[in-house]
Amino acid sequence: MFSDFAFDIFEKSIRQYHIKDDVYQSFENPYPKDDVTHLLYRKNWIDTVQWHYEDIIRDPNINPDSALTLKRKIDSSNQDRTDLVEYIDSYFLNKFKSVKTLANATINTESPAWAIDRLSILALKIYHMREEAEREDASPEHSKKCQDKLTILLEQRKDLSTAIDQLLADIESGRKYMKVYKQMKMYNDDELNPVLRGQK
Repeated sequence: MFSDFAFDIFEKSIRQYHIKDDVYQSFENPYPKDDVTHLLYRKNWIDTVQWHYEDIIRDPNINPDSALTLKRKIDSSNQDRTDLVEYIDSYFLNKFKSVKTLANATINTESPAWAIDRLSILALKIYHMREEAEREDASPEHSKKCQDKLTILLEQRKDLSTAIDQLLADIESGRKYMKVYKQMKMYNDDELNPVLRGQK
């Protein structure tokens, strides 16, 4: 199943990041560039670094200049994340390009890659909630609360994985079809963002 295949790669990325646990560490992709594994690993690495950016920026004592620099990094990371989702969708569009769509085929509310994006974030939630549930210096109440949340996250993984695999099977059989709209973000574009346009 593609969902399990992707989740395994996400877990490898998360484990590799946490060896150094540093948002400024260098990135190396262990998978070949012409393979979807390369995209999946890169996608989760972006998510993992951004997860920790979001932790850092919530420090109430953070220097305002550092916070602004970090906000710029988060903005850039969001753009990279969106780009990777579009690359993954391009992989699926190419994979299913020869499928003959049935006359009564329907479209899904989201593309496969955006569902996989949710699975990547869920992998991070599971990793960090498990970490909290097993933290030795935590109170029993904290551990119990986190274990209960972890149980729900694991159920959510099962449901989301089932939905992703069913969507891919439906597309492959022609029961559903893919239609991808490029993300028309406006805030990074100096022609579309009035603040940036005013600085030209």
